[in-house]
Amino acid sequence: MTIRVLIADDEALLRMAFGTVLEAQPDMAPVGEAADGGQAVRLARRLRPDIVLMDVRMPGTDGIEATRQVVQVSPRSRVLILTTFDLDAYAFAGLSAGASGFLLKNARPEELLGAIRNVATGDAVVSPRITRRLLDELRPHIPDDGGTGRDERLSRLSAREREVLVHVGRGLSNTEIAATLYLAEATVKSHLGRILRKLELRDRIQAVIFAYESRLIAPA
Repeated sequence: MTIRVLIADDEALLRMAFGTVLEAQPDMAPVGEAADGGQAVRLARRLRPDIVLMDVRMPGTDGIEATRQVVQVSPRSRVLILTTFDLDAYAFAGLSAGASGFLLKNARPEELLGAIRNVATGDAVVSPRITRRLLDELRPHIPDDGGTGRDERLSRLSAREREVLVHVGRGLSNTEIAATLYLAEATVKSHLGRILRKLELRDRIQAVIFAYESRLIAPA
């Protein structure tokens, strides 16, 4: 499968650099470039890319608002936010807007390529630290209904898949889940892929939110 990537950044040299790196990969292809958030949304609607590399700070519509609009106009597109600032505020805002990952622009090319591949397969590029902070933000907004609000989609999961989802919801990485359940990491990834398909979720972040909203995990 060729991963089709839309590049959104207001710096032409960076767009060119990202495009050059992508073109050198046999499984990736840059399909368009946007110089601002509004253009990114329009191109995402027309091109339906697999991945949108989204800068945060752009003129006009910024990357956070553009992310929110992209996931609405092109639901199958996944957004990987790129920023020069390692600030939780950007990560929280981007993930809340629907992004599947958060990466610094000074990441090594192999890190960027790995992130794109991970996001394209339904994983999320977010450190466990960020995931746990995200959960802290979510908990106050999840009503305590005494366990009566479980989503009927949970019945689609096997016992092992529920177990994996619980650990995902607690912010564990695939490596940590594998060690906890005495599984191979590849097996954990396979379980997660089936979980996303069965629950009709876009990525790991949505799985985390689902685990709480479905009452599979009770807010602390």
